[in-house]
Amino acid sequence: MSEVALEADRFGTAPSPRENRRLIGHDEAQALVRAAWDAGRLPHALLLGGAEGVGKATLAYAIARFVLSGGAAPAHSITVDPDHPAARQVTALSHPDLLVLRRTPSDSGKLPATIPAETVRRVRSFFGSTAALGGWRVCIVDTLDEMNVQGANALLKTLEEPPARALFLLVSHAPGRLLPTIRSRCRMVNLRPLTGEQVVEALANLAPTMPDLDRDRFAEAADASGGSVREALALLSGDGLAVRNATNVLLEGLPDIDPKALHTLGERLQGDRGGALESFVGTVERWISDHATGRRQTASVRLARLPEVWEKVRRAAVDADVYNLDRKTLVFRIFASLNEALRP
Repeated sequence: MSEVALEADRFGTAPSPRENRRLIGHDEAQALVRAAWDAGRLPHALLLGGAEGVGKATLAYAIARFVLSGGAAPAHSITVDPDHPAARQVTALSHPDLLVLRRTPSDSGKLPATIPAETVRRVRSFFGSTAALGGWRVCIVDTLDEMNVQGANALLKTLEEPPARALFLLVSHAPGRLLPTIRSRCRMVNLRPLTGEQVVEALANLAPTMPDLDRDRFAEAADASGGSVREALALLSGDGLAVRNATNVLLEGLPDIDPKALHTLGERLQGDRGGALESFVGTVERWISDHATGRRQTASVRLARLPEVWEKVRRAAVDADVYNLDRKTLVFRIFASLNEALRP
């Protein structure tokens, strides 16, 4: 397997969103951007919200290529020829009028848990100078969920008074958890989960770069992915599908908890040579989402506690990944939080 750059939005050897030139689904969102562009009314900030792995960041880079190319796409489309200079520069993150705020490896080679506030402060100088090529300037934030309060406040200063021909593309897995002051200054674009057929199509598109994927299980993984390509990749990697099934058994048993089963699940996550950890976290988050949205109902679940539990799960998972924490401890912590949400 070839070595790939360490990026927070990359899964294994799959192309990162900036490298992925094929956006599957989300025709309405693309049409919205094109119509606003043609009318000369493109908002200064688009908040791209939706579940992780449905294509938000891929859409953000597609919009950036379109805008920084000056709209060099066929009618009713935002897809720019990959050989266009602006498209190549966006993919390489070398366009002088593009700023991307994301988690990047530290000097030690580790990804931090959050986007540092000092990184976010680059926004002020970026938008405070003249566009290098005399056109638009674009800032992508991937993701807002990984920004602390200090970083969010630093971003808000420019969002409140954006310069002309400035575009923010803000990616969020949970827009409802963001500062209301940020949400109120953005045009919300909700991306729905992909269909099973679209997930299979996306997996087939990625397969040439991921030869270890089991094509015979694409449909099974797509059906269990909740419309997320990243989740489908996690399920297809290593023990992903087995971890999902074991996690669902434990979730269905709540509020009762089987310590031995939790211990066994934690052992399976140790080392995490495939997508086992992502599969575990994704399965838990989908359980929370299903209850919060009413797709699933358990009488003892207290809806008011679910956003807090979701945040605890997300933070615990990031910390476990960044700091290589014990997976068994993670499993017990998450199920303790879920149990708390089920208490009367």
